Amino acid sequence: MTFAQVTSLTTADGAQLAVRQLQPSGTPKAIIHINHGMAEHSLRYARFADALAGADYGVVAHDHRGHGETTAPDAHLGHFGGKDGWDRVMGDVMAVNRFAREANPDVPIIVFGHSMGAIIAFNHTLREPDSIAGAALWNAGVENGPINLVFNAILKTQRFFRGSDVPSPIAKKLTFETWNKEFAPNRTDFDWLSRDEREVDLYVHDPLCGFDVSIALWLSVLEGVAFAADDKKLAHLPKDLAVHLLAGEKDPCSEHGKAVAHIEQRMKSTGMQDVTFNLLADTRHESLNEINRDQTTADFIAWLDTRFG
Repeated sequence: MTFAQVTSLTTADGAQLAVRQLQPSGTPKAIIHINHGMAEHSLRYARFADALAGADYGVVAHDHRGHGETTAPDAHLGHFGGKDGWDRVMGDVMAVNRFAREANPDVPIIVFGHSMGAIIAFNHTLREPDSIAGAALWNAGVENGPINLVFNAILKTQRFFRGSDVPSPIAKKLTFETWNKEFAPNRTDFDWLSRDEREVDLYVHDPLCGFDVSIALWLSVLEGVAFAADDKKLAHLPKDLAVHLLAGEKDPCSEHGKAVAHIEQRMKSTGMQDVTFNLLADTRHESLNEINRDQTTADFIAWLDTRFG
């Protein structure tokens, strides 16, 4: 089976999760469960999956609701669904985790997330720590400060007047458009993703990337941010849980790495003993599609090998 092939996993509420898998030739050292970011999909991680499988790690990834090839009765492209969208997304993550563990008994699972996927992976880590042996949280922060409170209030006001399943132009302006201005003069609307123009163009021309997401989806993500920002929940994590944090120095989404560095500080303040943070010089948001991606991937595999090899 190639990573491009999709297995459909049916959830209790009727969603059909598009799941991709890649296995090494022998028993995997561990399974890396990839959670993709906002307005993209799991197939974009094929190169990363190939490298992991080549190093004897298995990979499982799924398209979140409102993304990629996953379908759900009330989740159109860019929308998690109706009521309790965030809880449904988290239930999907647990379903895929369970699917991977049943297929690979006694093999450790490392939950991996990029950007929005890192918020999802962090929430899963806090909710279901017994289901994983490690977590890799890349390119996103979980700050629950005044800016997010204002952002939340703006979105709820928009929801009152426009409904929840329509895009939010204000949210797009405050995030993607603002972040892209850091790299003016701009060649595309997504220069902030990577210095590699070919990778940016692939994103721009992919019909399953770069789409507008709904007001409800933005509010769901902020719900996840608030959950992960709670130090009381963080204090319950196993002190020996292996955590890999990473951010780009030029990534406006993670406040140029400061938001991820704050996660490191919070974790270590609770007594967690195996927390690694890498800040990548000159690197923008999509570290796996940046010009230094091969070194970034090799460094992550080396981190895995010291703990699960």
